[in-house]
Amino acid sequence: MKRILFGVICLFAVASLSSCSYNTLVKLDENVKSSWAQVENAYQRRADLIPNLVNTVKGAADFEKGTLTAVIEARAKATSTTIDPSNLTPEAIEKFQASQDGLSQSLSKLMVVVEKYPDLKANQNFRDLQVQLEGTENRISTERRAFNEATQEFNAKLRSFPTNITAGWFGFKEKGYFKAAAGSDKAPTVAF
Repeated sequence: MKRILFGVICLFAVASLSSCSYNTLVKLDENVKSSWAQVENAYQRRADLIPNLVNTVKGAADFEKGTLTAVIEARAKATSTTIDPSNLTPEAIEKFQASQDGLSQSLSKLMVVVEKYPDLKANQNFRDLQVQLEGTENRISTERRAFNEATQEFNAKLRSFPTNITAGWFGFKEKGYFKAAAGSDKAPTVAF
């Protein structure tokens, strides 16, 4: 009788711990997905600004068409790369980041080329778009940081005992982080 009672108490304790761990993992997983949605929202804002920027720049009669084409193509690639929020693996994050980095590089080249066009730099529409784009880049950075913090909290809980047992039972997997792009630790060289 004591064995049965001890077994029931142990079973109840394990079930209680699993239930608490499971609910915590669900909550943290939803927080990661919500943070990811905010990252996508910030990137979408940037993508939405680009057609206006390109149209404003097209007004400069002899502006380099190849630069504009590169920006348009990079935008198309960046907006076509999406991730299912339930599959935020390191590989998926890396693929998404690579497409966004391509767009960032194209925009940087565009801004460098714009320096050659004083009339364009003086254009109020261009300046307004440039300010909005800078603000959006700051939002992207903020949202990526919030996503990484939510991911860190989820991954830490996932690996903690006894949550790691519950995570294994219910198939919870580690989430991927945003990482700095290769070479971002070196300042870019700008030559005019």
